[in-house]
Amino acid sequence: MVGLKPSEMPPTTAVKFLGAGTAACFADLLTFPLDTAKVRLQIQGENQAAGSTRYRGVLGTILTMVRTEGPLSPYNGLVAGLQRQMSFASIRIGLYDSVKQFYTPKGSDHSSIATRILAGCTTGAMAVTCAQPTDVVKVRFQASVHLGSGSSRKYSGTMDAYRTIAREEGIRGLWKGTLPNITRNAIVNCAEMVTYDIIKEKLLDYHLLTDNFPCHFVSAFGAGFCATVVASPVDVVKTRYMNSPPGQYRSPLDCMMKMVAQEGPTAFYKGFTPSFLRLGAWNVLMFVTYEQLKRALMKVQLLRESPF
Repeated sequence: MVGLKPSEMPPTTAVKFLGAGTAACFADLLTFPLDTAKVRLQIQGENQAAGSTRYRGVLGTILTMVRTEGPLSPYNGLVAGLQRQMSFASIRIGLYDSVKQFYTPKGSDHSSIATRILAGCTTGAMAVTCAQPTDVVKVRFQASVHLGSGSSRKYSGTMDAYRTIAREEGIRGLWKGTLPNITRNAIVNCAEMVTYDIIKEKLLDYHLLTDNFPCHFVSAFGAGFCATVVASPVDVVKTRYMNSPPGQYRSPLDCMMKMVAQEGPTAFYKGFTPSFLRLGAWNVLMFVTYEQLKRALMKVQLLRESPF
């Protein structure tokens, strides 16, 4: 990332990789109910199991889930979500700087916007390829409605979900929706990483802020807003397609066309408010924690290497 003083030792790739995954897990722990509310709002209108329950707004969705399904229901799929972040964020965020430097021509002092976009697309696609099964399981848990003790659960736990999906839908079922997810995360990664990178760089270059919490907060908030605006349509299609039973949609494109025909173009922005609240809060928590973890981990590494 930009903004490190010349006297500071730059974080190693291993430090960035570990720091990104840990920071993303911390952010997920605090914002997961918002993500679950987003999923419920996105599938509203096509999920027959939830047909009798109408969700209204972010807070209304969370309160309805707590009232009808129990206080822990907004955290359905948390285990898979944390597994996803440790594999997903570690790659797409932790390797971003390394891939950006790889694409930057030798001798160039700054990376161009095109180079940063290419780096964001690359790490986003790599991350989805590795972490897609965890995302499928997370969405299935978040979308499932459990109404009291008399209601049966399809999956008894996270590992059972992996086994059940593989058994009923084949190994390919665990990678269901990979194409829309790669598209979505390439867009999100570009919007998040490139926006954060550029905003932070300009704030430091023009001496508007120093490399500390306010700078990280402003950069992360801007990154979250941009990511939500550009990625919402793809995110809705991805969520519906991954949550759909076999045979409901022939392809992500078929899912998109049916959405437009049945619910109109505004369906692409269902769950926008929780998406923004979640991405905005998630980005602030993740990037602020990530920046601090990088510095802390480097201090630990320097102390271990110090002869005194």
